[in-house]
Amino acid sequence: MINVTKTFLPPQDEYQAILKRAWDTGWMTNRGVLVQELEAKLKDYLDAGNIIAMTNGTLPLQIAIKALGLTGEIITTPFSYVATTSIIVWEGCTPVFVDIHPEYLTIDETKIEAAITPNTTAILATHVFGNPCDVETIQAIADKYGLKVIYDAAHCFGVTYKGQSIFNYGDVSTCSFHATKLFHTGEGGALFCKSEHYDRMFYHHNFGHKGQESFQGLGINAKMSEPQAAMGLAVLPYMRIILEQRKQIVASYNEALAGLPLKPLKLREGTQWNYSYYPVIFENETQLLKAKIKLNENNIFPRRYFYPSLNTLPYIEKNSKLISEDISKRILCLPLYDSLSIETVDRICKLINKSL
Repeated sequence: MINVTKTFLPPQDEYQAILKRAWDTGWMTNRGVLVQELEAKLKDYLDAGNIIAMTNGTLPLQIAIKALGLTGEIITTPFSYVATTSIIVWEGCTPVFVDIHPEYLTIDETKIEAAITPNTTAILATHVFGNPCDVETIQAIADKYGLKVIYDAAHCFGVTYKGQSIFNYGDVSTCSFHATKLFHTGEGGALFCKSEHYDRMFYHHNFGHKGQESFQGLGINAKMSEPQAAMGLAVLPYMRIILEQRKQIVASYNEALAGLPLKPLKLREGTQWNYSYYPVIFENETQLLKAKIKLNENNIFPRRYFYPSLNTLPYIEKNSKLISEDISKRILCLPLYDSLSIETVDRICKLINKSL
């Protein structure tokens, strides 16, 4: 079976050797030495600012909204994973959707200003498939209207934009370390933020603690565990190899699919990408479904990602976003992971060609 992704697993003895350090102390959670070491190494590897490791990639978004004191309306994208929208609703705010750019697939920055009302408090945008938003324009709009900026950067591990870590943009950026991501901790994530937000973000993720016996504010439990951090520390040394192999696979896809009526993701100029996903956009949904059926018949399972457009969710007030709705029906992520063979890539491409 060829799935859309496959978890990279480091040698088990290397993981166990790291985990043994926590095992020997009996310190399995509450920000042990492994979590602190992982944060330090990630900060150095990513050349990023303040980082807080968390137990999954959704809680950082929830904490960001809470810690920034956001209320009312939050402008966001309809083309993202459901967590981007559901967290806004979960925190008692109202998502206001702005359509996407038809090539970059990120929020269309030229349409944001028209969506701002007196109730708008923030912009929550997604760097789609690791492709950055127009961060300069978004920040200029936010500064003009006094808005906060949060980036869902779940797919962005290692991405740089104009020489800077993508995590250094906005008030807060979040990342997923889920097992399906190119860097992972089994389940996990992280929050990156400006220095003025760090203390509030930190206590929100740790029950609001200020030391052992006092509390400085409201909080929940979002802490990463030592076994999760051990996995991250075991995976991190392999990132160069993982990225090189994924780069070769993407190049093979590009070559094999050239000439077919499929549109690849257009990367924003100035982006150093991480080869996180391989999405292709078909001419219509019928062609996509035919290709998906053909692949499934051969035990190959791509994913309709992102589908459906989030403005069509059942708990959202209906409003049309034509580009997002159209793209979401025509986009398919093909299998991409470090151990995927070039022969398998060739077979996938030939099956798509047959279906077309």
